[in-house]
Amino acid sequence: MGADEAIDQPKLEEWFAREIHGAQPPLSFDRISGGRSNLTYGVTDSAGRRWALRRPPLGRRLASAHDMGREHRILAALGPTNVPVPPVVALCEDDSVNGAPFYVMEFVDGPILRTRQEAEAEFEDPDREAIGQRVVDTLVAIHAVDPADVGLGELGKKEDYVARQLHRWQGQWEKSKTREVPLVDDVHDRLARRVPEQGPATIVHGDYRLDNMILSSSGEIAAVVDWELCTLGDPLADVGMLLVYWSEPGDELMPLFDPPTTAAGFPNRDLVRSRYAELSGRDLTEIDFYVALACWKLAIILEGVFSRYAAGQYGKDAEAYEQFAEVVERLAEGADEAERRLH
Repeated sequence: MGADEAIDQPKLEEWFAREIHGAQPPLSFDRISGGRSNLTYGVTDSAGRRWALRRPPLGRRLASAHDMGREHRILAALGPTNVPVPPVVALCEDDSVNGAPFYVMEFVDGPILRTRQEAEAEFEDPDREAIGQRVVDTLVAIHAVDPADVGLGELGKKEDYVARQLHRWQGQWEKSKTREVPLVDDVHDRLARRVPEQGPATIVHGDYRLDNMILSSSGEIAAVVDWELCTLGDPLADVGMLLVYWSEPGDELMPLFDPPTTAAGFPNRDLVRSRYAELSGRDLTEIDFYVALACWKLAIILEGVFSRYAAGQYGKDAEAYEQFAEVVERLAEGADEAERRLH
């Protein structure tokens, strides 16, 4: 795919030539990902050198959302640690160059496993088992970084992470809901009454899952990506989110279509949970609270997508409406079930 309205090719070519040592225009741009998230483009120069450029989505954006400087700062801070992230190259906060701030990273090449078919095509069963273990080990490594030691001590408020998440996402629900789903409000109230005591704040990725990682051809984790929801807070929120995304064959609830972890070889959720507990030393007695929180939050995120579909922002597709509406309700039920397991 060539350049689009999110790319001002002439101005970007001037900027690359000026700011990135060795860049040789003309440049070609191809969209790697995008949607409700920030947009990522592969950039290739005339000599074949490659980078990745990340910018906010088109249209109006909240001041606090899609903060390129903040994402760049997180990646730059984690670069020297043993957390695998794409090496950052440059940040541009001048809107006149490309209509919005952006940053550039070295291009990390490798498979991203978004579906079961991709997982089966790229790796054998024993490789998939090892990849699953590395996903857990890398989350432990993220949570082991002392934010203050890497210059991220002021990235966000450290205390009351869960209470703030409950408040924030309930507000999002009120703004985006297309219908009443009483279970969403009910689960919010039950979770708010029993928030576990938070231990020391760590870096929290915010959307930690297998398809937010670039792998090497041998199945090592080459880079963890999509840090836009990263903040400081309760590390168990990341564990809960990972467990919700970590679908197993036969699950009734699958937040992702055709999840990669349903391929043979991947460890099951119990093994993911026990490995994290063993390696991190953290007590996962209350993990069902965080699973409920993750299901509830995902229900609200997907309701926002559904409401944009309903408003015609993604084109008319009645079947997609029905699928999203059903997944939102099923996630709310999943949150309800997980919260009840705590009793």
